[in-house]
Amino acid sequence: MKRALFPGSFDPITNGHYDIIRRGVKLFDEVVVAIGINADKKYMFSIEERQAFIEDAFKDEPKVKVTTYEGLTVDYCKAIKAKFILRGLRNPADFEFEKAIAHTNRKLSKIETVFLLTAAQTSYISSSIVRDVIRNNGDYTVLVPDSVRVTSK
Repeated sequence: MKRALFPGSFDPITNGHYDIIRRGVKLFDEVVVAIGINADKKYMFSIEERQAFIEDAFKDEPKVKVTTYEGLTVDYCKAIKAKFILRGLRNPADFEFEKAIAHTNRKLSKIETVFLLTAAQTSYISSSIVRDVIRNNGDYTVLVPDSVRVTSK
């Protein structure tokens, strides 16, 4: 089975993430969307909310699994027998950052990183932009899947 891990904080999942996952299921038998837990980071949404947003967005896609993990991504890949890490690239800065991580991951294990370029219509979207729009009471709904519903943040 070709299993890919798509790691991130997904605070919240954006239309860019959604697009990468949708395209990833065409390449892999299974895409595990893994929400990383970092105790030092302050999140807008709880781990349960983030997991629910993603599970709801992909409720009709059996090839997508949603989990949480702590520690090194390569260690989690080994634990779930994922041979690939899936990452989306929006711009050259993303590429430089992700390239260094991919080289490190390959040095630590035999894991391959597969990069997909974001779609032109979602390349400007980031979770930090979405959080800023939410904080300032803007219309975030055009930036995220329908499953992301904010009550009050």
